[in-house]
Amino acid sequence: MKKLFLTVIGLAVMQLAWAQHKASYLRAADSYYKQADYYSASLYYEKFLAVNTKGNTTSAYSPYAAPGGSAKIAPAADEIQAAYQLADSYRRLHDPVKAAPLFGKVVAADSTRFPLAAYYYGESLRAIAQYDAAASAFKTFLSQYNQKDTYSVTAEQELRNLSYIREQLQKKELSDYHIRKAPSVLNAGGATYAPVWAGDQLLFTSTKESNYVNRIYMAKDTVAAAISKANITQPSKTHQGAISVSADGNTLYLTQWTVADGKKSAAIYTSRKEGDKWSEPVKLSDVVNATGTNTQQPFVMADGHHLLFASDRAGGSGGYDLYSAELDASGKPLAVQNLGPTINTSANEEAPFFHPASGTLVFASDGRTGMGGFDLYYAKGSLGKWDAPVNFGYPVNDVKDDMYFFSRSKSEYILEDAWFSSDRSAECCLELFSLHLAPPPPPVKEEPVVIVTKPAPTLADTILSAPVNTAITMQEIYYELNEFEVTPASHPALDKLVELLNGHPQMEIEISAHTDNTGSAAFNQRLSEKRALNCVAYLVSKGINKKRLQYKGYGATRPVAPNTLADGSDNPEGRRLNRRIELKILKQ
Repeated sequence: MKKLFLTVIGLAVMQLAWAQHKASYLRAADSYYKQADYYSASLYYEKFLAVNTKGNTTSAYSPYAAPGGSAKIAPAADEIQAAYQLADSYRRLHDPVKAAPLFGKVVAADSTRFPLAAYYYGESLRAIAQYDAAASAFKTFLSQYNQKDTYSVTAEQELRNLSYIREQLQKKELSDYHIRKAPSVLNAGGATYAPVWAGDQLLFTSTKESNYVNRIYMAKDTVAAAISKANITQPSKTHQGAISVSADGNTLYLTQWTVADGKKSAAIYTSRKEGDKWSEPVKLSDVVNATGTNTQQPFVMADGHHLLFASDRAGGSGGYDLYSAELDASGKPLAVQNLGPTINTSANEEAPFFHPASGTLVFASDGRTGMGGFDLYYAKGSLGKWDAPVNFGYPVNDVKDDMYFFSRSKSEYILEDAWFSSDRSAECCLELFSLHLAPPPPPVKEEPVVIVTKPAPTLADTILSAPVNTAITMQEIYYELNEFEVTPASHPALDKLVELLNGHPQMEIEISAHTDNTGSAAFNQRLSEKRALNCVAYLVSKGINKKRLQYKGYGATRPVAPNTLADGSDNPEGRRLNRRIELKILKQ
């Protein structure tokens, strides 16, 4: 009896200790969650939920089981709350792989108490490329959510995004895009983002050496870089990042922010170069840093007199808007102007960049039809007048977040040498990527198309003696660059062919078009087909029966001369010979 009594007492003590562990883990997790320290919160929610599953695996709530599992007893309210806040922590840490199953379980357990769980479930599923399941989750959310607000509007937008994603992923001409993840020496854990080139030096923001504290780093060699922290004073518990450097390299603008009780407070600061150091950052006036709002992600224009930035200040379109501040000669802000409804939406526009050579504004937005999350958009124009923004599309954008664009290109081709940030290949957090899209070669004036063949009879004197299916020169056929309609200067040569066909009513022919290797294979194929068809159309318009005419386009697949020389340099004469129209007699 005494032994039984001691056993019962022992079990009670163990149960009490177990309960105390549970309570302490949950208190710690909730405290970190309230402070917006989502990394620490996730660790303790994991511990709390793991404790709950150890005691009774048949009845306890398992946050990792698929929705519709075999649990016999409904989870306790605090367990669902913990699972939701753990999922939300992973969402805010940009880890949809871990967030998705948790949100799914919460939706199955209590969608009434957590109405946004279905929305976040769809968002997470889209980010891990489960597009059909994501569409179902967004539709479920819209069917149960009775409010007309940002979430319902965005859910409808997400459904449009899913259609756009499927369309973009079917694009075939992607081989010209060279997108590479930066070496691990740069992407060394945590978040690494906001690349800025100042001469041959790369500056970027990262949390790689700290517990999610953002710091500014420098590197000169992006392959085997000697990386160091930027020599900028950084107060304790203050984050730094998203910088911009003036054209002369002597002034730096940066974002500094703190987080207290889950609330972010961000402002733009400026610093001057002093030898190999930077002066202590000084906060810009409230002309830019409006009181009680967040102001971040500066970009100083090449003229040094205008500063682009993002802010959630009152009077905008909603969320974060993009603004421009006029600066005096000393860098003091004089006035601020919203970039307007052409650029800003009711959602968030962030991380502006302007490319002077092409007159292009690039920014990130989550308020337009795109691949999902933040996408990169571009708009031509200048301050005060912008064209409608255009999505860069896939593969520049992916189904996660893509933002913080920077182009090093000195030409009008903005994607020739660019960097950006994306979490497309990470379980969490943004990483650095380089992007290279080769510009098209310089335009070459079209010349008469000719052919050199063996034999090479001309239309004027030897066509009737040419064997069937032998290529015959069609000279003096002209097109404008990259166009398919023959110019009026081509009509005399085609009229001679009409005369020949009228004189030999049994004759049937094939007209084929060829290009050099300038441009993509698909473009050249389409262009050659259209050019051959256009010649046929001209003959038909002159009364030739179309049953006697065939046409083919071969693109650049049948060159008669090298497009490049042996040393790899361009061969204009070879390309000229390859741009040609051929005639074959199919039947005499």
